[in-house]
Amino acid sequence: MATIEKLYNKTHTEVTSYRITVSCGLDSKGKQIRQRMTWKPPREGMTQRQIDKALNKAAVEFEQSIEQGFQLNNRQTFSEYANYVIDLKERTGIRPRTIERYRDLLRRIDAAIGHIKLTDLRPQHLNAFYANLTEAGVRTDGGKAQSKIDIRAWCKTNRTSQTKLAQKAAVSLSTVSVAAQGKVVSLQAADAMARAMGLKTTDVFTVTKNSAPLSDKTILEYHRLISTIMAQAEKEMLVAYNPASKATPPKMTRKAPDYYQPEQMDAILDALEEAPLKWRTITYLLIDTGARRGEVMGLKWESIDLDSGIIHIERALLYTAKRGIYEGPPKTGKERTVRIAPETLALLKQHKQAQLELRLTNGDRWNDTGYVFTQDDGRPMNPDSITDWLGKFSAAHDLPHIHPHAFRHTAASTMIASGVDLVTTANELGHSNATTTATIYAHVIEDAKAKAEEARSGVFAYRRKKAAQVV
Repeated sequence: MATIEKLYNKTHTEVTSYRITVSCGLDSKGKQIRQRMTWKPPREGMTQRQIDKALNKAAVEFEQSIEQGFQLNNRQTFSEYANYVIDLKERTGIRPRTIERYRDLLRRIDAAIGHIKLTDLRPQHLNAFYANLTEAGVRTDGGKAQSKIDIRAWCKTNRTSQTKLAQKAAVSLSTVSVAAQGKVVSLQAADAMARAMGLKTTDVFTVTKNSAPLSDKTILEYHRLISTIMAQAEKEMLVAYNPASKATPPKMTRKAPDYYQPEQMDAILDALEEAPLKWRTITYLLIDTGARRGEVMGLKWESIDLDSGIIHIERALLYTAKRGIYEGPPKTGKERTVRIAPETLALLKQHKQAQLELRLTNGDRWNDTGYVFTQDDGRPMNPDSITDWLGKFSAAHDLPHIHPHAFRHTAASTMIASGVDLVTTANELGHSNATTTATIYAHVIEDAKAKAEEARSGVFAYRRKKAAQVV
């Protein structure tokens, strides 16, 4: 049975709270095991009778939760447990990029609710946190920066290179290159580069702060992480329920995916005729296969049959500032095989010959990684470089901004509009299941249905036209 103890203020003149203790038997050394919780009256102005009634109810519920297997630890804070859960996820094989994103999100979560005891966290705390994230000026890392010094000249004066600066700052080489060209980079990247240069950010860059509130999509990322952490606590029977499941995060309306119309694709392909062979081949593969950029960069020659034009997508290259470029499975873990068009196959054959010549030129400096697309010395390429190159390519040819994922959406939309079933489309794209495909491309499916209905009703349109002629 639970025992209740009064807790007084410093002068011992007023009861401020109550300690509820439940005995849970003996441990292996014969020592009494006790679980405790501190209870405070939920509101001011309660009569003693109301307090006693609420207190007894809390004691009964606490004892019942212990009997049902809950080990309620009211000393552990959300921050302490959150770090335990993220470490646990990392040990169980969650992608490094996901873990890094979790730790990045946790910084702001800790500032808001990290001090709250795990068992005291309520939906109201979370709703207040989400409301705060919608306020202007909440961003701590938002903003853009543009170099106001000659970074190339600085590198020359300090006897270093842009590559070494990128490595020291833990940013991509393309980011340093963009900054050196006087173009805008993120404030976070600017901070990292300035630190690596031993200078203040404002000495190197002109900074423009971003005071816009966080997007609903970003706020939902915070909510999902909190929900994941508290779901683990519920699973481990540390809390009676997951407060995130009862909170009210913002709703996000799914945007229709961007894809290119036939005339836009024709303009892109025309412009690609002038592109370097490697980048033309990469872009053709994105267009032809609908593969993710990391999957294209993760291709190895051993996975391509240059006789039949069949490609086996079984890995992806990923990048994080902490880990650099590394190899992992495709996003959903599903390997797949696709057949490419003759035009793409012809480019791959030309590219392989060019890579062999580059390998001979490098000699002992060549890194034999086996990847189809590499840096000039054979090392793997950062998948972010595809986005960087396409951005420059579209600007140079006066094309709308090209994002590699839009090619994936275009491939999917084309298949669905052409009558390819959802299961086949999902398999071609490497989606986890056809439901994912149906959700993402609902608008394309509706358009296809409308065209099908119009085609089916053609027989009636003909009869109406015939009847009108008779009249």
